[in-house]
Amino acid sequence: MADVFESSEIPGVWLIRLQVHTDPRGSFVETYRSSWLPFAAPMVQGNRSESAPKVLRGLHYHRRQADLWTVQRGRVTTVLVDTRVGSPAEGKHATLEQGGGEELAVYIPEGVAHGFYAHDQVVMSYLVTGEYDGSDELGVAWNDPDLGITWPDGEPILSERDQKNPRLADVEADRRVPYSG
Repeated sequence: MADVFESSEIPGVWLIRLQVHTDPRGSFVETYRSSWLPFAAPMVQGNRSESAPKVLRGLHYHRRQADLWTVQRGRVTTVLVDTRVGSPAEGKHATLEQGGGEELAVYIPEGVAHGFYAHDQVVMSYLVTGEYDGSDELGVAWNDPDLGITWPDGEPILSERDQKNPRLADVEADRRVPYSG
């Protein structure tokens, strides 16, 4: 059984310590059970991303979709930023390690920006509560000085889109999610 607990840093972020079962044949890990997150909307789409070493993806957020991330191969530094208006953690960030022996799944609610840095070749899978909708793909600058994030690499490989994300202070309130605590 997995160990499920809420983040002490950002309300509504849930961490799931996955249990690895090994034997001479290999290993088995349950990566999702709906009973772990009974409050969450149903997961309706599954995705997989592959990233080369030194790639930084993010910071992205959605107003109408939550994510559940698991790292299948490799190791990442994951950063979460609370962009929700009125949240007690608004503008604060949390950093954690996933993969590389740290079998941790992360539930990311609407309005919490998320990104990761790939330390090596990475395969990540994520389930989401909404089907892809390009109008709900929003972002915040990975290197916003007001957020004070220390990434593992000051010159990561970024997409063109992620190079253009605005600072959080420049994101209009109607493009953010109100905190509903």
